[in-house]
Amino acid sequence: MSTYQDAIDAANKLVGTDATAFAGINPDYVARMKLQNRFQTGLEIAKYTANIMRQDMADYDADSASYTQSLGCWHGFIGQQKLIAVKKHHGTTNKRYLYLSGWMIAALRSEFGPLPDQSMHEKTSVPALIEELYTFLRQADARELRHLFKELDAANAAGKPEQAKQVQAKIDNFETHVVPIIADIDAGFGNEEATYLLAKQMIEAGACAIQIENQVSDEKQCGHQDGKVTVPHSDFLAKIRAVRYAFMELGVDDGVIVARTDSLGAGLTKQIAVTNEPGDLGDQYNSFIDCEQLTPGQMQNGDVVMHRDGQLVRPKRLPSGLFQFKPNTGEDRCVLDSITSLQNGADLIWIETEKPHVGQIGGMMSRIREVVPNAKLVYNNSPSFNWTLSFRQQAYDAMVESNEDVSAYNRDELMDEKYDSSELADRADTMIQNFQRDGSREAGIFHHLITLPTYHTAALSTDNLAKGYFGEQGMLAYVAGVQRKEIRQGLACVKHQDMAGSNIGDDHKEYFSGDAALKAAGEDNTMNQFG
Repeated sequence: MSTYQDAIDAANKLVGTDATAFAGINPDYVARMKLQNRFQTGLEIAKYTANIMRQDMADYDADSASYTQSLGCWHGFIGQQKLIAVKKHHGTTNKRYLYLSGWMIAALRSEFGPLPDQSMHEKTSVPALIEELYTFLRQADARELRHLFKELDAANAAGKPEQAKQVQAKIDNFETHVVPIIADIDAGFGNEEATYLLAKQMIEAGACAIQIENQVSDEKQCGHQDGKVTVPHSDFLAKIRAVRYAFMELGVDDGVIVARTDSLGAGLTKQIAVTNEPGDLGDQYNSFIDCEQLTPGQMQNGDVVMHRDGQLVRPKRLPSGLFQFKPNTGEDRCVLDSITSLQNGADLIWIETEKPHVGQIGGMMSRIREVVPNAKLVYNNSPSFNWTLSFRQQAYDAMVESNEDVSAYNRDELMDEKYDSSELADRADTMIQNFQRDGSREAGIFHHLITLPTYHTAALSTDNLAKGYFGEQGMLAYVAGVQRKEIRQGLACVKHQDMAGSNIGDDHKEYFSGDAALKAAGEDNTMNQFG
């Protein structure tokens, strides 16, 4: 990336080639605008962020403490505020991503209104949200750089060259808010061609990492609901290849594919896999289907039968036409799914579980790593889990195992508020606090994400505001509960006009119109009340 002075010099050179075409153009302003808009296309972003993810994956292979994290987003402003907060509190965006959740698009972005997570929303909403997120992240770059340019102008005007040099160094070493987005393509929204076409749009919008799941596209369910139906491996691998072809066609050769298996909670399949010889992948898939042995005389009209171990067997078929898997085979199927995906084009795996348990996750990952030693997991730290109850139960079980006295606790009632200040609750909270570190060290988790955080934070903050504002507190509910906290915590959005681009627009007016510019940020702008 060129320095500020490099950009000025390049603009100077261009402006000097044609005094008529570039009349009135200030090279300094050109340089500022270029630096404020570093990324010209979504493909530039996809290539840039794919490189980041690949380096982060290598860092994790070298040291499991170098795991990555993200939070789910359903609007560009939400994603922007997350990265602004990350830079403010942690000084760098390193190892922090964004997650684009299909659940949140279905619930919050569909023209049909709120929908369940069943791939019923408009699939074009997915690339549209990716583009929106990056638009807001690029605007965050422009806004922050604008403030640095103003600092530089003030230092130069005050005749302080050392201060100006320090500010220019900040400009030259500016860290962008643009980070990788892991984007949810659900089950591909159709066949492999539909998957390829949608993947292309997502990559063109800026996605460097696409997550795809092994459910049947038209039967897709939320990973934490019942009724999930998986597809044979050959069908899923065709979609993984479709995504890889889309990446390569667009020149994002190191794009990342996250293959998700829902087999742990999926007890159903829609079809029997094609198999050509015993022990092949189709035969392994079919071996998990629950069947009953029969003789030809027992066959009934419409029966489907298979040949297994020298016997004719009839898969148990439900009234829906679906076939069911044998009970207690979910973990074995997850392991097979994960190994198969990693051996056939996927870079990372995602195992959807019913609870956050390092031992359970680690057990499956150890089996996977026996075959694929560098297997890495993306794990959903889901709000669908009752984290408090789950970890209090885990803490309780650990106490029982170590022969500690648990007579003060009822395992079935550990969510009760009366336990909030107990030793058991403290132990559970420590386990929750360490979950990501422990999971990355002991269970191969490269990336931790929360799918739906701002769905819940928006609901919680709105509930608190409505309770006070429409009650006795009135306007104090907003002032004390929102604005005063924004000021005290130094939130940039307290100056919402600036956050929305008002000052950037004023700069442009000055560039374009000079002294004739009508600007909004004069002394009568109430934003000045915030200093």
